[in-house]
Amino acid sequence: MAATTLEIMLIANQYYQKKVQHIKWIKKIGLENAVLITIILLAATISVMAVSSLENPIYQRKGFRLVGFEFDFKMLLHNFGTFLAFFSQFLIMYLCGYLLFFINSRFLVSKILKERGLLMYLLTLSAIIAILYPLLAQILISLPINTVFGRSIFVANPFELENAFGAFAIMLISLPVVLALQWGKQNNRILALEKEKSQSELDLLKQQLNPHFFFNTLNNLYALSLQKSDKTPESILQLSELMRYTIYKGQEKTVKLSQELDYIEDYIQLQQIRLRKTLHFEFDKQVGNDQIDIAPLLLIVFIENAFKHGIEPAEDAATLKLSLNSNNTELIFSCENSFDSEEIHKTKGIGLDNLRKRLELLYPSRYTLHITTIGNIFKAELKLQLK
Repeated sequence: MAATTLEIMLIANQYYQKKVQHIKWIKKIGLENAVLITIILLAATISVMAVSSLENPIYQRKGFRLVGFEFDFKMLLHNFGTFLAFFSQFLIMYLCGYLLFFINSRFLVSKILKERGLLMYLLTLSAIIAILYPLLAQILISLPINTVFGRSIFVANPFELENAFGAFAIMLISLPVVLALQWGKQNNRILALEKEKSQSELDLLKQQLNPHFFFNTLNNLYALSLQKSDKTPESILQLSELMRYTIYKGQEKTVKLSQELDYIEDYIQLQQIRLRKTLHFEFDKQVGNDQIDIAPLLLIVFIENAFKHGIEPAEDAATLKLSLNSNNTELIFSCENSFDSEEIHKTKGIGLDNLRKRLELLYPSRYTLHITTIGNIFKAELKLQLK
């Protein structure tokens, strides 16, 4: 029961590693240590059964005793010294098999089979067994417990091939387990490298995003200062708030939708201050819950792109229409803006390219992004599955 419980905990810890934090002591055990713990439990269990069967005549056979399926804790207490003697010898017996398993796991499979191939693995396996099996067999034959319990597992001659067949059986039976262990370690390393790579890419994209935003907004302030506008101090204050959000909130994994909407509205207000042309602006919001979590600085990319490539270069009045529909599980955001067909082919910002990469990292298989142009209207629509 204890060994089965340990196995279930190891499997559960592996299965839920992406959903919950690892239990540290479970993570440290691993398969090899779990096998060792199981061997110790098995040796202890059989030793308890052997001590419990000592005085029962049912288990007497021609001068030898048999191990009966008995659990008598009174007998265990009265014969605790005998229990320790049995336990140490049974443990030595099973550790001989564990030694073969350990060599197969740490050396033969991970080094020889992986790097040199199957033929070299079989040759090395045969050589190791040829050296070890007489030594291990001699140790097992010399155990005093052989004179107590009738056992015919090991013949009197340690060089008998029957002992070698037993060693081969342990190696071959443990091979699938060892291969699974090696695959699991390699898979975990790959997952760790992929996670590290994804995080590095995401950090790089954020570093690209922030200078892009600062460049645009500082240009806005420069234009205001040239105009000697009375709105310059207020705009600087707004910019400081936007920069604070970008620097601090932008580094968090998620923010509240309400915070992102406030950021967008402040940004648009700052942009409108410096525009000389008329901007027809609409923002239709249908928000069921503005406290849902969303990755920061996603939606602003569409608006930055709209101002940079559509609204700012326009000679006449420009239009910007935003739409947001969201509930607890889905968010749909669209951005429509007018543009000059010649201007949009002249330059291309990094914003939308970065957005696609961030979406792949943050919402893999949980988003759709459609970009269309009809006449002089550029439209981008993003759908996010939040849960």
